[in-house]
Amino acid sequence: MQERSSVTELAERLRSELDRYSPGGKLPSSRALVDRFRVSPVTVSRALAQLAAEGLVVTRPGAGAFRAQARGTATAAGDTSWQEVALSADGAVDLVPRSVDASGVLVSLAAPPPGVVEFNGGYLHPTLQPERAMSAALARAGRRPGAWGRPPTEGLPELREWFARNIGGAVTAAEVLITAGGQSALTTALRALAPPGAPVLVESPTYPGMLAIARSAGLRPVPVPLDADGVKPALLADAFRATGARLFVCQPLFQNPTGAVLAPERRGEVLRIAREAGAFVVEDDFVRRLVHEDAGPLPHPLAADDPDGVVVHVSSLTKATSPSFRVSALAARGPVLERLRAIQVVDTFFVPRPLQEAALELVGSPAWPRHLRTIATELKTRRDTMTAALRLDLPELALPHVPSGGYHLWLRLPDGADEPALTAAALRAGVAITPGRPYFSAEPPAGHLRLSFAAVAGPQEIQEGVRRLRAACREVL
Repeated sequence: MQERSSVTELAERLRSELDRYSPGGKLPSSRALVDRFRVSPVTVSRALAQLAAEGLVVTRPGAGAFRAQARGTATAAGDTSWQEVALSADGAVDLVPRSVDASGVLVSLAAPPPGVVEFNGGYLHPTLQPERAMSAALARAGRRPGAWGRPPTEGLPELREWFARNIGGAVTAAEVLITAGGQSALTTALRALAPPGAPVLVESPTYPGMLAIARSAGLRPVPVPLDADGVKPALLADAFRATGARLFVCQPLFQNPTGAVLAPERRGEVLRIAREAGAFVVEDDFVRRLVHEDAGPLPHPLAADDPDGVVVHVSSLTKATSPSFRVSALAARGPVLERLRAIQVVDTFFVPRPLQEAALELVGSPAWPRHLRTIATELKTRRDTMTAALRLDLPELALPHVPSGGYHLWLRLPDGADEPALTAAALRAGVAITPGRPYFSAEPPAGHLRLSFAAVAGPQEIQEGVRRLRAACREVL
């Protein structure tokens, strides 16, 4: 976050000084800018790139940066009001809505203003990402024979084999498709498994990105409550009978947002109930690689215990690496695999081969297990720091479950608390938090917050963020 702030500040300084140079005039060298502003060469390079993207500066390799020529007269803005009619005509009869609400997704993607503690992040802080290992893997991948050629549409065989081994059971490489991130995999799965207008059973609460996918596909999310042991099987069976649904989407391991793990005695029940309903289970195994140091042995994916093709499994490398390392897998068996493959080919053709080759290089390197051990230790430390700070400074926020995996805590607000008001007050106090409402597909039972401990720089920033949140709570609660 500090690097991003430095780039923005330097770009603004340089932008304000451009009038000192005539069009085509040369700006000071990068070394001179490093010395003058006491920033890193990377910051200077990114600030100049930002100005170049704005058309204010031209960079010439080996020569330096120059002020761009004056722009021509701006073209008058067009009239786009006609689009309101085109986008809304006959909208009442659309099976699939043409407008999509992305607010629940954007809340974890939007970068907060400089100086704001990022408790709303959905990815590892840059200091936790294996940047050096990823860079080395990408460099090695680029030298592989055929690395820039077209890959098989299903994905590289070796990468499919790696995902199949990690899923376990009888899953084979032939039953795995490589996809561009978990969100893309979920989109493909929901489109393949349910027609527009159909109900889809979801955990309540659940991941807002999945709810957005379902609604954009014209599906009707139907909530099924869960507790600390995961989804409640009796209510799941009732929901299948009441709705006639043929699809249930779940996160059995470190569920988002509650952190719940599906209990051993419920795993077989969920598969049996879905099988009897003639329904699929989409298993979003999104944080298996973000286990904490004290977690102990993890349960196998549901897909490993499913010989009948009930489970469509989603697994990703993104959460454990970088938001830009978008490599994931869809695993399924039976006729549904062909439908999944067809939808993916139509939507994206294939995942770029250099990225797949880099994934192979990364997971096959000694750096990969070291990285997983490091983040297991770091996430436990951050989780414990946030838990202790909340219990000391904000005991009025209920913390019913402390997970041993994942990257966030799920808190219940006092009865009657104004969730939007608290979210706004927290931002004024300098901490970005995620409100709970987008995680519910129907009316929530109470106000909630999700606080991420993975997107911040470390324990000190967590303690400062909780202190700021306490000030916001004193103002609103």
